[in-house]
Amino acid sequence: MTTLYAFSALTHTGGQYPLSSLQGQVVLLVNTASECGYTRQYAGLQQLHEQLAAAGLRILAFPCNQFGGQEPGSDQEIAAFCSSRFALGFPVLAKVEVNGAQAAPLWRWLTQADTPHPHPVKWNFTKFLVDAQGRVVKRYEPAVEPHELREDIENLLKRAAASG
Repeated sequence: MTTLYAFSALTHTGGQYPLSSLQGQVVLLVNTASECGYTRQYAGLQQLHEQLAAAGLRILAFPCNQFGGQEPGSDQEIAAFCSSRFALGFPVLAKVEVNGAQAAPLWRWLTQADTPHPHPVKWNFTKFLVDAQGRVVKRYEPAVEPHELREDIENLLKRAAASG
C-alpha cells in the first residue's frame, strides 16, 4: 500500500521536500488559494500549527490555481503573501494542480479510489488528514473550518504517542 512517504513536493524556492521526512507525524495537507473566500482559514491553520506542532502535527499548504483562478501569483509571491498576511509557521509549497491530467502525483494519490474519499477536489481549502503511518484517514471539504478538525487531529496524535 502506498503511503504519504512515497511522495515529495516542490518548495516555493524550487527545492525538493521529501514527505518521508514526516514519518511518525500526523499531517494535514491543504490545497490553498490567496484570493479565495476561504483564504481566512490560513489563520485557523496557523493556530492549529501553534497549538499542536509540538505534539507532532505538521501542516502543508499546496497553493492551487485550478478553482476560479484564485491563486494567480508566482510561488514567491504566494509565500510572501502568506508570510506577511498570516505569519505562517508551516510550509507553503510550490503551486500544484490537484485534479486532472496534470495533477501532482501526491494529489492523484489523495483523490484515488484506494483512499477513504475517492473523488476529485471540489474547491480551494480541501483538507486531507494523514495518520502517523502515512495513511489518509479523513477528508474535509472547504467549508469545514480548521478548528473543527482539532478533535480528530488530537485523537491521531494520542494514537501516535501511544504507539511510538
